[in-house]
Amino acid sequence: MKFSIERAVLLKAVAQAQSVVERRNTIPILANVLIEAEGSDVSFRATDLDIEVVDKAPAMVERAGATTVPAVLLNEIVRKLPDGALVTLAENGSSGRLTIEAGRSNFSLATLPREDFPVMASSDYASNFSAPAPLLRRLFDKSKFAISTEETRYYLNGVYMHVADVDGQRMLRCVATDGHRLARIDADLPDGAEEMPGVIVPRKTVNELRKLLDDDEARIAVSVSETKVRFATPAITLTSKVIDGTFPDYSRVIPQNNPRKLEVDAAEFARAVDRVATVSSERSRAVKLALDEDRLVLSVNAPDSGAAEEELAVAYGDERLEIGFNAKYLLEIASQVDRENAVFLFNSSGDPTLMREGSDTTAVYVVMPMRV
Repeated sequence: MKFSIERAVLLKAVAQAQSVVERRNTIPILANVLIEAEGSDVSFRATDLDIEVVDKAPAMVERAGATTVPAVLLNEIVRKLPDGALVTLAENGSSGRLTIEAGRSNFSLATLPREDFPVMASSDYASNFSAPAPLLRRLFDKSKFAISTEETRYYLNGVYMHVADVDGQRMLRCVATDGHRLARIDADLPDGAEEMPGVIVPRKTVNELRKLLDDDEARIAVSVSETKVRFATPAITLTSKVIDGTFPDYSRVIPQNNPRKLEVDAAEFARAVDRVATVSSERSRAVKLALDEDRLVLSVNAPDSGAAEEELAVAYGDERLEIGFNAKYLLEIASQVDRENAVFLFNSSGDPTLMREGSDTTAVYVVMPMRV
């Protein structure tokens, strides 16, 4: 195998591959990336047995072939090569080494046989459709902050992607929750997605998928089965197992009739929360919201470090209310708001609070209060 490729193109492909590789593993081949050169393309394949990514890149292939080399090491080498360099990778099969040449730099890496590299079994997908990258980006970006990190509740360690019925209209919906906060995001259902089974997309897959969604013009081919999900662009294919579990009935925790309405500038609110939370203890990070007519007072009282208070002019016309929240949760929810105003709907100081972006009901967030 021998081919030449631009350093920037190679770096993009190798960086994507090495991020999938599991750093701590007992199977040496899983630390490697499979490089396959044929025709005018080179593909870079990496897997941790749960996720597989294949990145195709254009190259000048002199001799077709395939081998595997350590992904992290290859990424480090390519990253340190000068911008604009033409990189030549060659392997003759008998030496068990891959040579990398760029200008006056020359490297030689140990290889492992391609036959040992595990390839994810193909799957029959129940549903195949395509969606614009911005639609998927919004669904996952706005929901992923609420993914649980608690390994015992493994079925919450991802984003639940499914088809939902909203007032007689079917929507593509993503939901994530960790029991303290919840995000529910809706988007128009793409053609062909009507029969899609609901799947829980793991956290690591959601993070890897984000790299496919930067191009606003891209359309992403999505394939879903009961056990796997695949996202593909012409250059990159990301295949992942889904979490084998049942996502809880999240609709039960979304308050339907919270009568007290607060409307506040989202960016101003987030900055104020951040400022007063500076003095709170890391353990609880509790912020108290005291609401009165058109007035919100944010306060923190941390006996071991100090106190802080800030007043905001808001739109609020209901009776006085005092309620406490974890500052981190409030900040994360407020940072999701793309529109100018955030609308909070309260019931009492002990009930879940609902937040949405202005009058938009396609993005709904729930946060549990704290005692302060």
